[in-house]
Amino acid sequence: MSDIFHPLVSILIPCYNAEMWIAQAIESALNQTYPNKEVIVVDDGSTDRSLEIIKSFGDSIRWETRSNQGGNVARNRLLELSTGEWLQYLDADDYLLPDKIEDQISYLNNNGYETDIIYSPVIVEYPNNNHEKYVSTLPEPDDPWILLIKWQLPQTGGCLWRKQTIIELGAWKIDQPCCQEHELYSRFLIGHKNFLYSPKSGAVYRIFGKNTVSSKRISETYKRRLEIIDRIEKYIEATQPQNYNTYLEIIHQNKFECARIIWNFNEQWAIDIVNNLGTKKTFMPSGNTVPRIYKICYRLFGFSTSEKLASAKRFFQSIFKHNYYLIRS
Repeated sequence: MSDIFHPLVSILIPCYNAEMWIAQAIESALNQTYPNKEVIVVDDGSTDRSLEIIKSFGDSIRWETRSNQGGNVARNRLLELSTGEWLQYLDADDYLLPDKIEDQISYLNNNGYETDIIYSPVIVEYPNNNHEKYVSTLPEPDDPWILLIKWQLPQTGGCLWRKQTIIELGAWKIDQPCCQEHELYSRFLIGHKNFLYSPKSGAVYRIFGKNTVSSKRISETYKRRLEIIDRIEKYIEATQPQNYNTYLEIIHQNKFECARIIWNFNEQWAIDIVNNLGTKKTFMPSGNTVPRIYKICYRLFGFSTSEKLASAKRFFQSIFKHNYYLIRS
């Protein structure tokens, strides 16, 4: 790695009731091949053995514990405790590959110092499915506006964040219950901060299926997601009129895909979202996520009828599949 730029990187781990995972998270931070680092853990009032495990690492890390106040409060406290120029946030149930930070700092050295955030694809792991993994590749073009609209910017651990930039933008929003990194991404973009895409994956993000916060609070998650997309849309309309129509097509497609999921638990909300996209003559769903037969139904009958037909199709498919296994068993 180049000798030009070896900034201190603070690896910051918020922890709440993660006794199964916190040791691996800390070990993966300490085992980074990048030498100029510090590891700081804030225990957010855990009631399991998390704090005991954190203490077992002794002087190799810095830590503190406090009453439970939520993830973003813990992230902001870690921000205050950090002394590095760059920050690696690492959730307590995730971990890093050994060369994650070294790869991103090396990429920064080779591709220009003037940046505020380095982002890379994350490796998604499913502990409840034999720890199956896949890399959440970021599609072309590497336009962070489009990636945010499509909800494809990486989970928090996939980035290195410049500390001073987060402070300048007001730190983590403490009343943001979900979509927290996406809300911060939106402020980076609106604040004209520089994004640098580094293609190699080095952060592992665990998804626990139905036990995740997003699944428990799916209505709140989509409410916050649509708020962020609306904020981006208004900003682009006001500041980038020459690009507005291009981005608007992508925004409408993303809102439509959100509406399809929302339909499963709040049909009227989903209908309202699609109605606000314009009539069926001005918006047509596109992309590989929408089957061709659905597009035809949408063109002929509109959103509600298409969703009812799609729901009926899924229902009969589930019955057929169930009866098939009964016959085979």
